[in-house]
Amino acid sequence: MTTLSTFTGLISPVSRRLAEKWSKQQATPEKGKQVLLNTLSVSFVNFYLECMGFETELETSDSWNPVQQTLIDVADLCIKNLGKLECRPVLENSQTVCIPPEVTSNRIGYVAVQISETLQEAKLLGFVKETSMSHLPINQLEPVESLLEYLEECTQLQKAKPSNQNFANLKKWLENTFEAAWQPIESFFPNEPALQFRNTKEGFSTIVERAKLIDFGIQANSTSVGIVVKVSHEQGNKNEIKITVELHPNNGQEYLPPLLHVMILDEDGTVIMEAKAKNDNKKIELQLSASNGDSFSVKITMGDVSVIENFVI
Repeated sequence: MTTLSTFTGLISPVSRRLAEKWSKQQATPEKGKQVLLNTLSVSFVNFYLECMGFETELETSDSWNPVQQTLIDVADLCIKNLGKLECRPVLENSQTVCIPPEVTSNRIGYVAVQISETLQEAKLLGFVKETSMSHLPINQLEPVESLLEYLEECTQLQKAKPSNQNFANLKKWLENTFEAAWQPIESFFPNEPALQFRNTKEGFSTIVERAKLIDFGIQANSTSVGIVVKVSHEQGNKNEIKITVELHPNNGQEYLPPLLHVMILDEDGTVIMEAKAKNDNKKIELQLSASNGDSFSVKITMGDVSVIENFVI
Protein backbone atom coordinates (compact mmCIF):
# COMPACT_ATOMS: atom_id res chain seq x y z
CA MET A 1 0.00 0.00 0.00
CA THR A 2 1.25 3.46 -0.88
CA THR A 3 1.98 5.77 2.04
CA LEU A 4 -0.03 8.94 1.55
CA SER A 5 0.77 12.41 2.74
CA THR A 6 -2.43 13.74 4.29
CA PHE A 7 -3.76 16.87 5.96
CA THR A 8 -5.84 16.80 9.15
CA GLY A 9 -7.73 19.65 10.79
CA LEU A 10 -10.78 20.63 12.80
CA ILE A 11 -14.13 21.27 11.16
CA SER A 12 -15.35 24.75 12.03
CA PRO A 13 -18.52 25.08 14.15
CA VAL A 14 -19.98 27.38 11.48
CA SER A 15 -19.58 24.71 8.81
CA ARG A 16 -21.02 22.06 11.10
CA ARG A 17 -24.10 24.14 11.94
CA LEU A 18 -24.77 24.84 8.25
CA ALA A 19 -24.37 21.17 7.36
CA GLU A 20 -26.76 20.14 10.12
CA LYS A 21 -29.27 22.77 8.99
CA TRP A 22 -29.28 21.54 5.39
CA SER A 23 -29.37 17.93 6.59
CA LYS A 24 -32.59 18.49 8.52
CA GLN A 25 -34.27 19.89 5.39
CA GLN A 26 -34.02 16.57 3.54
CA ALA A 27 -36.90 14.14 3.06
CA THR A 28 -35.21 11.04 4.50
CA PRO A 29 -32.52 10.34 7.14
CA GLU A 30 -30.34 8.74 4.45
CA LYS A 31 -30.47 11.84 2.25
CA GLY A 32 -29.92 14.03 5.28
CA LYS A 33 -26.72 12.16 6.18
CA GLN A 34 -25.53 12.42 2.57
CA VAL A 35 -26.01 16.21 2.48
CA LEU A 36 -24.42 16.52 5.93
CA LEU A 37 -21.23 14.70 4.92
CA ASN A 38 -21.04 16.37 1.51
CA THR A 39 -21.34 19.83 3.05
CA LEU A 40 -18.65 19.10 5.66
CA SER A 41 -16.31 17.74 2.99
CA VAL A 42 -16.70 20.74 0.70
CA SER A 43 -16.31 23.17 3.62
CA PHE A 44 -13.09 21.51 4.74
CA VAL A 45 -11.54 21.44 1.26
CA ASN A 46 -12.57 25.06 0.76
CA PHE A 47 -10.83 26.02 4.02
CA TYR A 48 -7.69 24.11 3.05
CA LEU A 49 -7.40 25.55 -0.46
CA GLU A 50 -8.00 29.11 0.75
CA CYS A 51 -5.18 28.60 3.26
CA MET A 52 -2.98 27.42 0.38
CA GLY A 53 -3.72 30.58 -1.60
CA PHE A 54 -6.27 29.31 -4.12
CA GLU A 55 -9.37 31.38 -4.86
CA THR A 56 -12.60 29.43 -4.59
CA GLU A 57 -16.21 30.22 -5.48
CA LEU A 58 -18.04 28.21 -2.85
CA GLU A 59 -21.46 29.78 -3.24
CA THR A 60 -21.60 29.07 -6.99
CA SER A 61 -21.02 25.35 -6.43
CA ASP A 62 -23.92 22.92 -6.91
CA SER A 63 -23.21 21.51 -3.46
CA TRP A 64 -24.12 24.92 -2.01
CA ASN A 65 -27.40 25.04 -3.95
CA PRO A 66 -30.27 23.68 -1.80
CA VAL A 67 -32.11 22.43 -4.89
CA GLN A 68 -29.14 20.63 -6.45
CA GLN A 69 -27.98 19.05 -3.20
CA THR A 70 -31.47 17.60 -2.76
CA LEU A 71 -31.73 16.24 -6.30
CA ILE A 72 -28.26 14.69 -6.70
CA ASP A 73 -25.34 13.38 -4.65
CA VAL A 74 -22.95 16.28 -5.24
CA ALA A 75 -19.97 17.63 -3.30
CA ASP A 76 -18.34 19.99 -5.78
CA LEU A 77 -16.23 23.05 -5.04
CA CYS A 78 -15.72 25.63 -7.80
CA ILE A 79 -12.12 26.81 -8.13
CA LYS A 80 -12.01 30.21 -9.79
CA ASN A 81 -11.08 30.02 -13.49
CA LEU A 82 -10.27 26.31 -13.21
CA GLY A 83 -13.48 24.33 -12.76
CA LYS A 84 -15.12 22.00 -10.26
CA LEU A 85 -13.23 19.86 -7.76
CA GLU A 86 -15.34 17.04 -6.31
CA CYS A 87 -14.86 16.61 -2.53
CA ARG A 88 -16.04 13.09 -1.71
CA PRO A 89 -16.65 12.23 1.97
CA VAL A 90 -15.18 9.02 3.38
CA LEU A 91 -16.18 7.46 6.68
CA GLU A 92 -13.57 6.23 9.14
CA ASN A 93 -12.24 2.71 8.40
CA SER A 94 -13.60 2.83 4.83
CA GLN A 95 -11.23 1.47 2.20
CA THR A 96 -12.85 3.09 -0.84
CA VAL A 97 -14.16 6.45 -2.05
CA CYS A 98 -17.68 6.48 -3.51
CA ILE A 99 -17.90 8.33 -6.87
CA PRO A 100 -21.58 8.72 -7.90
CA PRO A 101 -22.37 8.55 -11.64
CA GLU A 102 -23.68 12.13 -11.67
CA VAL A 103 -20.23 13.57 -10.78
CA THR A 104 -18.06 11.58 -13.19
CA SER A 105 -17.89 14.42 -15.73
CA ASN A 106 -17.08 18.13 -15.71
CA ARG A 107 -14.62 17.72 -12.84
CA ILE A 108 -10.97 18.74 -12.71
CA GLY A 109 -10.33 16.19 -9.97
CA TYR A 110 -11.61 14.24 -6.97
CA VAL A 111 -10.49 14.70 -3.36
CA ALA A 112 -11.17 12.13 -0.63
CA VAL A 113 -12.14 13.69 2.70
CA GLN A 114 -12.37 11.48 5.78
CA ILE A 115 -14.94 12.74 8.29
CA SER A 116 -14.61 11.64 11.92
CA GLU A 117 -17.56 9.99 13.68
CA THR A 118 -17.85 13.02 15.96
CA LEU A 119 -18.01 15.39 12.95
CA GLN A 120 -15.35 17.43 14.72
CA GLU A 121 -12.37 16.58 12.51
CA ALA A 122 -11.57 15.90 8.85
CA LYS A 123 -8.60 14.52 6.96
CA LEU A 124 -7.65 14.97 3.31
CA LEU A 125 -6.60 11.49 2.22
CA GLY A 126 -5.49 12.34 -1.32
CA PHE A 127 -6.85 12.94 -4.80
CA VAL A 128 -7.06 11.73 -8.41
CA LYS A 129 -7.45 13.79 -11.57
CA GLU A 130 -10.03 11.41 -13.03
CA THR A 131 -11.52 8.00 -12.45
CA SER A 132 -14.02 5.61 -14.01
CA MET A 133 -14.54 3.66 -10.77
CA SER A 134 -17.68 3.96 -8.70
CA HIS A 135 -15.68 2.83 -5.65
CA LEU A 136 -12.10 4.04 -5.85
CA PRO A 137 -9.62 2.29 -3.51
CA ILE A 138 -8.04 4.76 -1.10
CA ASN A 139 -4.61 3.23 -1.71
CA GLN A 140 -4.81 4.44 -5.33
CA LEU A 141 -5.03 8.11 -4.35
CA GLU A 142 -2.20 10.52 -5.05
CA PRO A 143 -0.79 12.56 -2.12
CA VAL A 144 -2.36 15.87 -1.12
CA GLU A 145 0.82 17.66 -2.26
CA SER A 146 0.12 16.40 -5.78
CA LEU A 147 -3.27 18.12 -5.64
CA LEU A 148 -1.61 21.44 -4.91
CA GLU A 149 0.93 20.93 -7.68
CA TYR A 150 -1.85 20.01 -10.11
CA LEU A 151 -3.97 23.06 -9.26
CA GLU A 152 -0.92 25.30 -9.56
CA GLU A 153 -0.19 23.80 -12.99
CA CYS A 154 -3.79 24.46 -14.06
CA THR A 155 -3.51 28.03 -12.78
CA GLN A 156 -0.34 28.69 -14.73
CA LEU A 157 -1.88 27.28 -17.91
CA GLN A 158 -4.90 29.52 -17.41
CA LYS A 159 -2.67 32.57 -16.95
CA ALA A 160 -0.75 31.66 -20.09
CA LYS A 161 -3.85 32.12 -22.23
CA PRO A 162 -4.08 35.41 -24.12
CA SER A 163 -5.48 38.21 -22.00
CA ASN A 164 -9.20 38.77 -22.34
CA GLN A 165 -8.47 42.48 -22.49
CA ASN A 166 -6.73 42.18 -25.86
CA PHE A 167 -9.26 43.52 -28.37
CA ALA A 168 -9.25 42.61 -32.04
CA ASN A 169 -9.93 45.78 -34.07
CA LEU A 170 -12.42 44.82 -36.77
CA LYS A 171 -12.31 48.22 -38.45
CA LYS A 172 -8.63 47.65 -39.13
CA TRP A 173 -9.47 44.23 -40.56
CA LEU A 174 -11.35 46.03 -43.32
CA GLU A 175 -8.08 47.85 -44.01
CA ASN A 176 -6.27 44.48 -44.19
CA THR A 177 -4.49 44.97 -40.85
CA PHE A 178 -4.84 41.96 -38.55
CA GLU A 179 -3.68 40.86 -35.10
CA ALA A 180 -1.09 38.07 -35.24
CA ALA A 181 -3.40 35.59 -33.49
CA TRP A 182 -6.01 35.86 -36.26
CA GLN A 183 -4.93 33.97 -39.35
CA PRO A 184 -6.37 33.25 -42.83
CA ILE A 185 -9.05 30.57 -42.72
CA GLU A 186 -6.95 28.20 -44.78
CA SER A 187 -4.39 28.07 -41.95
CA PHE A 188 -6.85 26.20 -39.75
CA PHE A 189 -8.99 24.41 -42.33
CA PRO A 190 -6.51 23.38 -45.05
CA ASN A 191 -8.64 20.47 -46.24
CA GLU A 192 -11.92 22.37 -46.46
CA PRO A 193 -13.09 23.98 -49.70
CA ALA A 194 -12.66 27.74 -49.40
CA LEU A 195 -16.15 28.36 -50.73
CA GLN A 196 -17.63 26.62 -47.69
CA PHE A 197 -16.80 29.71 -45.66
CA ARG A 198 -17.88 32.35 -48.16
CA ASN A 199 -21.15 34.13 -47.58
CA THR A 200 -20.91 37.35 -49.60
CA LYS A 201 -24.32 38.93 -50.16
CA GLU A 202 -25.42 41.54 -52.64
CA GLY A 203 -25.21 45.03 -51.18
CA PHE A 204 -22.15 44.27 -49.06
CA SER A 205 -18.51 44.71 -49.91
CA THR A 206 -16.19 41.72 -50.01
CA ILE A 207 -16.16 40.00 -46.65
CA VAL A 208 -12.90 39.99 -44.70
CA GLU A 209 -12.46 36.71 -42.84
CA ARG A 210 -10.06 35.51 -40.18
CA ALA A 211 -9.85 32.39 -38.01
CA LYS A 212 -8.40 31.36 -34.68
CA LEU A 213 -8.04 28.09 -32.76
CA ILE A 214 -9.81 27.98 -29.38
CA ASP A 215 -8.16 25.43 -27.07
CA PHE A 216 -10.00 24.72 -23.81
CA GLY A 217 -6.98 23.04 -22.20
CA ILE A 218 -6.62 20.00 -19.99
CA GLN A 219 -9.71 20.86 -17.93
CA ALA A 220 -11.84 20.03 -21.00
CA ASN A 221 -9.76 17.05 -22.21
CA SER A 222 -7.80 19.31 -24.60
CA THR A 223 -10.91 19.92 -26.72
CA SER A 224 -10.54 22.64 -29.34
CA VAL A 225 -12.71 24.35 -31.95
CA GLY A 226 -12.12 26.87 -34.70
CA ILE A 227 -13.69 30.32 -34.58
CA VAL A 228 -14.22 32.21 -37.86
CA VAL A 229 -15.09 35.92 -37.82
CA LYS A 230 -16.35 37.64 -40.99
CA VAL A 231 -16.54 41.41 -41.27
CA SER A 232 -18.13 43.60 -43.95
CA HIS A 233 -19.85 46.96 -44.32
CA GLU A 234 -22.71 48.11 -46.52
CA GLN A 235 -21.75 49.73 -49.77
CA GLY A 236 -21.91 53.46 -49.25
CA ASN A 237 -22.18 53.14 -45.44
CA LYS A 238 -18.85 52.32 -43.87
CA ASN A 239 -20.10 53.17 -40.37
CA GLU A 240 -22.43 50.16 -40.21
CA ILE A 241 -20.44 46.94 -39.83
CA LYS A 242 -21.90 43.47 -40.27
CA ILE A 243 -20.21 40.70 -38.26
CA THR A 244 -20.67 36.95 -38.52
CA VAL A 245 -19.20 34.64 -35.87
CA GLU A 246 -18.90 30.94 -36.74
CA LEU A 247 -17.65 27.95 -34.77
CA HIS A 248 -16.34 24.90 -36.62
CA PRO A 249 -15.13 21.44 -35.49
CA ASN A 250 -11.37 20.88 -35.26
CA ASN A 251 -8.96 17.93 -35.39
CA GLY A 252 -10.87 16.20 -38.17
CA GLN A 253 -14.10 16.02 -36.20
CA GLU A 254 -17.34 16.14 -38.17
CA TYR A 255 -19.46 17.72 -35.45
CA LEU A 256 -19.00 20.33 -32.76
CA PRO A 257 -18.68 18.98 -29.20
CA PRO A 258 -22.18 18.80 -27.63
CA LEU A 259 -21.26 20.78 -24.49
CA LEU A 260 -20.20 23.81 -26.55
CA HIS A 261 -21.99 27.06 -25.71
CA VAL A 262 -21.30 30.40 -27.43
CA MET A 263 -22.58 33.81 -26.31
CA ILE A 264 -22.29 37.32 -27.72
CA LEU A 265 -21.86 39.88 -24.93
CA ASP A 266 -22.29 43.64 -25.24
CA GLU A 267 -19.78 46.09 -23.73
CA ASP A 268 -21.51 45.74 -20.34
CA GLY A 269 -21.14 41.97 -20.38
CA THR A 270 -24.85 41.33 -21.05
CA VAL A 271 -25.69 38.35 -23.25
CA ILE A 272 -27.41 39.61 -26.40
CA MET A 273 -27.49 36.31 -28.29
CA GLU A 274 -26.35 32.74 -27.73
CA ALA A 275 -26.38 29.22 -29.13
CA LYS A 276 -25.59 25.73 -27.89
CA ALA A 277 -24.24 22.86 -29.94
CA LYS A 278 -26.34 19.75 -30.36
CA ASN A 279 -25.07 16.27 -31.14
CA ASP A 280 -25.15 16.84 -34.91
CA ASN A 281 -24.08 20.49 -35.29
CA LYS A 282 -21.40 20.94 -37.95
CA LYS A 283 -21.36 24.69 -37.42
CA ILE A 284 -22.76 27.43 -35.19
CA GLU A 285 -23.33 30.85 -36.76
CA LEU A 286 -24.32 34.12 -35.06
CA GLN A 287 -24.76 37.48 -36.83
CA LEU A 288 -24.80 41.00 -35.47
CA SER A 289 -24.34 44.61 -36.59
CA ALA A 290 -22.20 47.29 -34.96
CA SER A 291 -21.09 50.89 -35.52
CA ASN A 292 -17.79 52.70 -35.13
CA GLY A 293 -16.70 52.76 -31.49
CA ASP A 294 -18.80 49.77 -30.45
CA SER A 295 -17.27 46.80 -28.66
CA PHE A 296 -18.48 43.28 -27.92
CA SER A 297 -17.18 39.92 -26.75
CA VAL A 298 -17.62 36.32 -27.80
CA LYS A 299 -17.70 33.94 -24.83
CA ILE A 300 -17.20 30.28 -25.67
CA THR A 301 -17.65 27.68 -22.96
CA MET A 302 -16.97 23.97 -22.84
CA GLY A 303 -18.42 22.56 -19.65
CA ASP A 304 -16.86 24.63 -16.87
CA VAL A 305 -14.10 26.17 -19.01
CA SER A 306 -14.61 29.53 -20.75
CA VAL A 307 -12.61 31.49 -23.30
CA ILE A 308 -13.49 35.10 -24.17
CA GLU A 309 -12.51 36.94 -27.35
CA ASN A 310 -12.96 40.72 -27.34
CA PHE A 311 -13.61 42.92 -30.37
CA VAL A 312 -13.87 46.64 -31.06
CA ILE A 313 -15.01 48.52 -34.16
